[in-house]
Amino acid sequence: MEVEERLNEVLSRIRASEKSAKRSENAVSLVAVSKTFDAETIRPVIEAGQRLFGENRVQEAQAKWPALKRETPDIELHLIGPLQSNKAADAVALFDVIETIDREKIARAVAAEMQRQGRDIRLYVQVNTGLEPQKAGIAPDDAAAFVGLCRDELALNIEGLMCIPRWTKIRDRTSPCSPSLPISAAFPGSPWACRAISKRQSPSAPPACG
Repeated sequence: MEVEERLNEVLSRIRASEKSAKRSENAVSLVAVSKTFDAETIRPVIEAGQRLFGENRVQEAQAKWPALKRETPDIELHLIGPLQSNKAADAVALFDVIETIDREKIARAVAAEMQRQGRDIRLYVQVNTGLEPQKAGIAPDDAAAFVGLCRDELALNIEGLMCIPRWTKIRDRTSPCSPSLPISAAFPGSPWACRAISKRQSPSAPPACG
């Protein structure tokens, strides 16, 4: 199947899911994860019409995306992998969205670089909803206070949350969230702010959210 056909198939499935869930059309955006793929592999996807891409590593993205973004200026590049403070300057310069703000040191480094570079990029707080120690992200119970720090003290444009659930086989989908995480208060009026989607755990597994 050609790249354009594959992309259109995925987008059609997304639109069908929106309709089934009674969401407005185009409420969901597809971020194509391009990590490990070189520029020549990515170009056909851009030519097929995809404009949102996600990369895990700043250094890898630097090797291919500046030229691709010059060729297609309306590309929106997301950092979806962990960010180290010593890469904050490079990340702010290259990415349009950083989805992995997960601790105060990173938030302050990004805030300082945004001010220095005169860039106002969009940001997400990464929340470890599965509470797994090997995964990055702030704990659900600390998320509201951390969002407040980022917005009120650092004046960061926190647009939403990027949640990392515990992996498990899916029997059905539920939407429990930490009772002490007042998402609706942190993001009033946001259509997705009611609950963060997670997966039901097996009976022996600890709860994914507080």
